Formats: sequence, structure tokens, C-alpha cells
Amino acid sequence: MILLSAMETKLIGFGYLKELYKDDEDFGAIFVQCAQQAIDRFHQVNGFLFRDSKLCIPRSSTRELLIREVHGGGIAGHFGVDKTLAMLQEHFYWPRMEKQVRGLIARCATCQQAKSRVQPQGLYTPLPVPERPWEHVSMDFVLGLPRTQRRKDSIMVVVDRFSKMAHFIPCQKTDDATNVADLYFREVLRLHGVPKSIVSDRDTKFLSYFWKTLWHKLGTKLVFSTAYHPQTDGQTEVVNRTMAAILRTLVSKNQKDWDIKLAHAEFAYNRAPSSTTKSSPFQVVYGLNPLVPVELMPASDMRSVSRDAEERAKEMRLLHEKTRAQIEKANQRYTERANRGRRVKIFQPGDLLWIQLRKDRFPGKRKNKLMPHAEGPFKIVERINDNAYKIDLPGDYGVSATFNVQDLMSFVWDDDDESLRANSFQQGEDDTKTDDNLPQSTRSKRGVSLLACDLAST
Repeated sequence: MILLSAMETKLIGFGYLKELYKDDEDFGAIFVQCAQQAIDRFHQVNGFLFRDSKLCIPRSSTRELLIREVHGGGIAGHFGVDKTLAMLQEHFYWPRMEKQVRGLIARCATCQQAKSRVQPQGLYTPLPVPERPWEHVSMDFVLGLPRTQRRKDSIMVVVDRFSKMAHFIPCQKTDDATNVADLYFREVLRLHGVPKSIVSDRDTKFLSYFWKTLWHKLGTKLVFSTAYHPQTDGQTEVVNRTMAAILRTLVSKNQKDWDIKLAHAEFAYNRAPSSTTKSSPFQVVYGLNPLVPVELMPASDMRSVSRDAEERAKEMRLLHEKTRAQIEKANQRYTERANRGRRVKIFQPGDLLWIQLRKDRFPGKRKNKLMPHAEGPFKIVERINDNAYKIDLPGDYGVSATFNVQDLMSFVWDDDDESLRANSFQQGEDDTKTDDNLPQSTRSKRGVSLLACDLAST
């Protein structure tokens, strides 16, 4: 004799819905009318209200439990609004379902952490336009170059923010603040004097006590751009790319002579007209361009030889005014283009935020593609400006605590997913209790036990 047994899935905890229909704001009137006959697309089956083949869910915590299960349940994939909504609409119906789905997914901590991305927030804010050459400069380092015979493997790039004149200074990656200061004095300060401000990234060389103390004694104000955000110091980034392009055309095959060719690249860069000022850096600083071989022919020398000092000074003033106007015009044009699609986002001290784990800034946190894109929540300690905030970041992260607004995302509080899941999948003796003996709040939390079953069999 063969013993046959069968196992089937059953919906547990949905019986209490029958009691909620009559007094429900969304389905109360329809449920009463459907007791006699079907109305439009609504009908009753065994005391349950259906819209076509979809079970109607009255206002209760079951709606949220269903969204949580479909979005992030045991076999769910934390999909976005569209896919979560489509899977819900296969079996269930209630008004304003999409709004509730969007709200819950926005609060999902797992999604906030795993799917974080750079936010299009924070308007482009260019630095003030200088009044004359070499009053305000920017500084950066180009690293990762082949080591030359003279043991150079990096380039210190110093750019005048007014004339766009640049100096390319070979150096070593291991140079400390003292060596960097010596390089600046020897190659830049002796030619152009002490600047009023220096814009730099947050390299450790610039943050050392010696470096800050040295510039403080000279009356120079250190102005740091937001860490790992080139928007403030975009000028140096452009110069770096141009310099690299020039060097690639000059170096030999072994690429070990780039430090010798650096002087050639610097002259070529400073002699060429700038797209911003419409004049070459040489012309803005000195009032004329240096000679090049083609200008050594007698017929090519068309410049006036005799000019008095007053006329010369007037020309320089007009040139600087024209240069300043060109820079302001270029800044305005770039600002309008850069701010398209961006929005203003203001946080306040004390707000909790997720931080974007950029791979270049947090290499240890982004070792592989499966690691989360964000981490938090962290509290805002200080609002530096609309685009920069100081975060209460633990010291073991080893990075600056100042972040650009693009790398910050509001932390949205949500209920404990684990506790909700435990309440949603109670088994044992709780499953044997009848819905009539349970309070409504408890019955609501028991509303979902097995969503994998086919609701059409209800």
C-alpha cells in the first residue's frame, strides 16, 4: 500500500482583512455594495474584496508589510520603485500605492547604502577674479610619473589665477613641506613675489604645521579647496591636462627625460593664447610676447621700439582690465553651463548623512564592486559653505573630514527591518491562534507569511 501525502502553501494572517473592509475609507462603500452583486471591476470572493484578480488591501500596516516583503524580503532584490510597484500590482490593489512605495523605498537603509551615487547638488561657485597677476595662485601636484635619472617622479604645478601663467617644477613624491617650500621660493617667489592666497588640495604637505606656520609669518592666507572635488580649483586641473598633452609630444620612447623637457613645455604653454583671457600668459604679465624663431626675421619685427613709460603703463592697465573682463565673462559662461541640472542642497549642523565612498578617496572601502557605495550615518559638525561640510568622521578612516555636498546624502530614518521581518514570519504556536483572538495591531503585523503563494487560489 502506498501512502500519498500532499503539501500546499497557505495564506496565514489575511483573515482579519474581512473585518477591516466595512469601516475602511477606501473600500468600505464598495465592499457593502459588492455583497449583493459585483460593481464595475470589484467583486467579493469568500469575504475578500477583489478588483479583477487583485486582492484589495484596506488601510492597515499590511500595506507596508507587503511593500517591504516585495522590495526587500527573503527572496527579493531591493529593486527600485518601478519594479517593486509592478510586482505588487500583479496581486494587490489599493489607492495611491505608488506614493507609498516611493516613500518606503526612500527610507530603505539597505538601498541608501548600496545604491548611493554622487548627487547633482551644490551650485558651481567660482573663486573671485584677481585684480592683477600673481596675487592669487593655485598649486597642485602631478604624481605617478616615470622616475628620471635625476630621481624626479612628480611635478609641482603653480598657476597664476589671473594671467593663467604656469610654472612646471620637477620634484619627488617624498618631498616634505620644507622641500616644497624651498622649491616654491626658488622657482616662483623669486620671480613673482609673495602671493596673497594659495588655493591647493588637501595634500598632507600643505597641512603640516611647518607649512601653515611658514605662510602665516609671510602674511599668506591658505585657501583649501574641498577635498577630492576639483570644482574650486578647476584651473589647475585644466593646466595639468594641457601640460601632460605637451609632454607626451616631447618625451623620448623611454620617457625618462620628461624633467628636461619640462622647460620646453612651460614656455610653449605660457606663449600660447589662453581660451579664457584671449591673450597669452606672457602678454598679460609682461605686456608683450617673447620672441620665437619665426619672429627673428627682419620683416616680422613690426613692434614699436620707442614708447614712453606713461603710454606703456596705460597699455598694461587696459590689458589687465580686458583680461579681468574676459575671466569674468568666461566664469559666468561656465557657471551657467555647470549649474544646469544641479540643485541647491543645504544641510545644517547636527543632520545625519550618508557619505559617498569614492574609490579614489576610500580605496580600502571600495576594493571590489560588491562593497557598498555609501557609509553612515554621520553627523554634520560644521557648515563651511553651501558646498562644503565638516563631518564627524572617525579617525580610522584616515581622510579629511571635509566633504563636498555632492558626496553627501540625507539619512532617512526607518523602522528596524529585522524586527519587522521577525513579526511578519512568526511560526509555531502564534500561527495556530485565530485572528479573532488577536488585537488589530498584532493581526496587521501577521498579515504576510507566505507571499510566494498564488493569490488566485484564495
